[in-house]
Amino acid sequence: MALNPEHDLHKRRFGQNVGVGLALLAFVAVVFGLTLAKVGATGPTEAFDHVARPALIPQEGQ
Repeated sequence: MALNPEHDLHKRRFGQNVGVGLALLAFVAVVFGLTLAKVGATGPTEAFDHVARPALIPQEGQ
């Protein structure tokens, strides 16, 4: 016994699902790219841990 052929509704839903999938993939790519740009653009960082940071203390010759 043969299976029923796909209905037109299934074809439309598949097209919509592919569109939503591509939109989600593009969103993830943009967020990933922005994350890489933000992480890569920072120089050496010092965390805030309630101690004196030598980089902020002015030097005498300056």
